[in-house]
Amino acid sequence: MASLKDDTIKLVKAALDEDVGAGDLTSLACLEPDPLRAHIVAKSEGVLSGMRPLMLTFAIVDSANKIKPLKCDGDRFEPGDVIVEIDGFNQTVLTAERTAPNFLTHLSGVATLTARFVRLVDGTGCKIIDTRKTIPGFRLLEKAAVVHGGGANHRIGLYDMILIKDNHIAAAGSVSSAIRKAQEFLSTCDFRLQFEMTAEDVEIEVEVTNETQLTEAIESGAHRLLLDNQTVESGKKLVALARKINPKVKLEASGNVNLDNVAAVASTGVDFISIGALTHSAPAADFSLKAVK
Repeated sequence: MASLKDDTIKLVKAALDEDVGAGDLTSLACLEPDPLRAHIVAKSEGVLSGMRPLMLTFAIVDSANKIKPLKCDGDRFEPGDVIVEIDGFNQTVLTAERTAPNFLTHLSGVATLTARFVRLVDGTGCKIIDTRKTIPGFRLLEKAAVVHGGGANHRIGLYDMILIKDNHIAAAGSVSSAIRKAQEFLSTCDFRLQFEMTAEDVEIEVEVTNETQLTEAIESGAHRLLLDNQTVESGKKLVALARKINPKVKLEASGNVNLDNVAAVASTGVDFISIGALTHSAPAADFSLKAVK
């Protein structure tokens, strides 16, 4: 699988190709090449993420551009804060003027929203985690942004963890049957050759909706349970039962979690709360490029 560095290079090149095409017609037509100093300035508050693609954008447009970061991913910013200083040429700096902050606005939005959720569960021992509801191509950057905001990552993709959900259970016939099939597959040579892992490297998580499924999943050897779309009351009951059967089993809540109810969900005693909105619904942060006279 692609590394974050490789993924970012591909994304930046694709974004520049989309925006610049054959060239920045306006800058080429209106400007003679002259030195230009510019700042990326925050116009909102939040938590920073996206510095790697931002700096890479200016470098790919023109390797002569010198970019000095004044803040790092994970830092807080306020309106008026200068995020980076850029020394380059007017034509190429302005060519990157929109593409570079586009990465920063979205990814800082993800980090900022994550930080808001994290603050609301502070002291509970519960971790806020992401999901696979990401913009295609942006997954590694968005998951990095969640970490910058103080959250943690769930599985990166379909290849690094087994998550048995309701459709898998229905197709397999039962919770125990689905878990047994998963365990059998993890013991095969085909699995080890294709995924280059061992069974000990793979966590098995199962989505459960009631006490019967929960009991069946734990007794069948699930490492982690996903308590989906539970009320606070039903969540507390499932958590208490799970801890009674196996105190070591990890518990995750998900479904319809928002800033208004996340603290109550955390109070049920789960270890994790997964929230798709971290990546698919984060409001954009606001930045702009300003020329410095």
